[in-house]
Amino acid sequence: MPSESVPNLADKYRKEFSVFQNLHYLNSCSQGALANSVKRGLAEYVETMEIHGSSWGEWAGYQERARESVSTFFAVPKHEVAITTSVSAAISAVASALDFTGVRKKIVLTENDFPTSGQIWHAQEIRGATVVHAPANPDGTVNMGALLEMIDTETALVCISHICFRNGIRTELEPIIEAAKKVGALVMIDAYQSVGSVPIDINELRPDFLVGGTLKYLLGVPGTAFLYARSETTSELIPTTTGWFAARDIFTMGIHEYDPATDARRFESGTPAVPSLYPAVAGLEIINSIGINDIYAYVSGIHNAIREGLESLGASIVTPRDPIKHGAMLAIASRDQNAHVAALEEYKVITSCRDGNVRISPHFYNDDSDVEAVVSAFAKTRELLA
Repeated sequence: MPSESVPNLADKYRKEFSVFQNLHYLNSCSQGALANSVKRGLAEYVETMEIHGSSWGEWAGYQERARESVSTFFAVPKHEVAITTSVSAAISAVASALDFTGVRKKIVLTENDFPTSGQIWHAQEIRGATVVHAPANPDGTVNMGALLEMIDTETALVCISHICFRNGIRTELEPIIEAAKKVGALVMIDAYQSVGSVPIDINELRPDFLVGGTLKYLLGVPGTAFLYARSETTSELIPTTTGWFAARDIFTMGIHEYDPATDARRFESGTPAVPSLYPAVAGLEIINSIGINDIYAYVSGIHNAIREGLESLGASIVTPRDPIKHGAMLAIASRDQNAHVAALEEYKVITSCRDGNVRISPHFYNDDSDVEAVVSAFAKTRELLA
């Protein structure tokens, strides 16, 4: 449970999430719980259509509000933030800006990356890229020694998942970024499983790119993601995957030349997923008002309490115990992951699964009653524990 020195965030915010009237929701690694203000954001978009029919001025303004909210969250300039429809769109735009005809052909990945990353970067092999994967250690963590050896003067970019979607394992970023900088390689952080749950100091880490989205711990819905592009090291990269919202002036409607924006907007594409921008802004407003450090401290207590309860049942927890090696998620080995998730749902405990593990992912709206419900449900489904 959270310590007495940590604010009880669930006491203050849980009532804003109506799902808890019916369920014990612990699946934020897939989709954040729906807040009342986020629901109102969706209704507000519908209202613009009912009242105005078309409201492009307001819709474009909401994209800028999303950009502002992301820049506030990371404490970075707005001109270094692109708003995209997905992390796939963000990574693809960056990939299209890289030239694989020279010496730097290598893309370095790990075994803990999300399929989006692996598939997009392997697709660049058609364009001349060479893609390598750093192996994992027996405990699932990235083999840091092997990874660092792969980063050399032929490396164009290193793409790292901060937290693995399968097991909640967190990878240390500092030595990777340092090694890449020494040889002039770029670094992209896939922070989808960490934004909103784990503090990330972009200004201290100084990655070249960072991608993430709003539908998980940032409480939004599918359709809004973002790309941070550090001006100092990425300004010369011009994507060829593009669209009219990536133009220097989107209202010129030019069709006879390619005139991309000079800031991070050049990594955007066509018409944004406007309906998702409203809830994205509402969710980010909640997270920014609470503060990521308080969220992290509070959720760490919930995480540890669930771990202790499940260990008392003899569960095999795949996620490392060391707090610097995991995020909010706990992964529990299961004999039948899909049957296990379904069995837990019978007890109104909502989880998800990947790679033979049941994933439990608490957030600031979870409390002691959720901890007790999870442990109780696992006790009743003990036969499914691996």
